[in-house]
Amino acid sequence: MEDGLDILIADLKDLKGKAFWQRLVDITKRQEFKMREKGVYSVLSSNNPDFNQLMNAARKAQSFGFDVYILPNPKGIRSADLILRHKNSYKLYELKTIHGQNSIGNRLTDAIDQSMRVLLNLEIRYNPRLLAFEIAKFFRNNKEAKEVLVFYRRTRISITNASNADILWRNLLKKIK
Repeated sequence: MEDGLDILIADLKDLKGKAFWQRLVDITKRQEFKMREKGVYSVLSSNNPDFNQLMNAARKAQSFGFDVYILPNPKGIRSADLILRHKNSYKLYELKTIHGQNSIGNRLTDAIDQSMRVLLNLEIRYNPRLLAFEIAKFFRNNKEAKEVLVFYRRTRISITNASNADILWRNLLKKIK
């Protein structure tokens, strides 16, 4: 991997608006990305300890119509894991795979340093009321957060404002039965 890609990724934290979007586009056009599967591109090798977890989430995202770019982690810099592209929309996500109960709050808190958007890939059935509470708390504590994207089984839920946990809980209950 070229140092140039590391620099482009590291500089994302200082960009906003159109410059941020353009940087995401520029990153996805880099030759370091190799197609792993239809719609899934990565610079990581299969030897990377996070590779399987990232590929699992990428496959789900691809099934929802996204092209997925799996990013490397530049040395010494906390950065996001994925760029999801749908048509002409590019968004940067930190992936948090959830394997156990009661871990979402900590995982969300950890993610905000890496991206303003978080992708929760739920590998287990999770209490919708607790999920709603943790997401609402995340948005209250992180005013700069833009989205929590939840993948659960064959369901994709995008949450962009969770000021009311009760309403969110009722909506989640309908979608993740």
